[in-house]
Amino acid sequence: MADGKVYSLSDTHATELKLVVEMEHGGSAAFVQSVPVHESRAGKTVWNGAVQVFDLSGGTSNATRVYAWSHSLADGTRKYFTVLHGGPVTNAREAVRAAIRTEQSPGLS
Repeated sequence: MADGKVYSLSDTHATELKLVVEMEHGGSAAFVQSVPVHESRAGKTVWNGAVQVFDLSGGTSNATRVYAWSHSLADGTRKYFTVLHGGPVTNAREAVRAAIRTEQSPGLS
């Protein structure tokens, strides 16, 4: 699910996101495509960037697809997000929306 863990990998290339997906969900990830997503709330952009889509085989869940992206933090590290395909999450835009909801939920760190 949308875990929002922080890793200090250098860039956000699909190769690095592939490694994050495999670390988080096990199995083997294969890059499928990059999807541009622009999401706004109350007229303000909350995400504008590319979401990388991976097919997943042999993972720890039943999901066969994962959406992944990252953004830079003020300290120079990157915050990586991985969201499994399933339930209401059927595309890159819904993955971003799920992560935003998770990040904005009270009591989450």
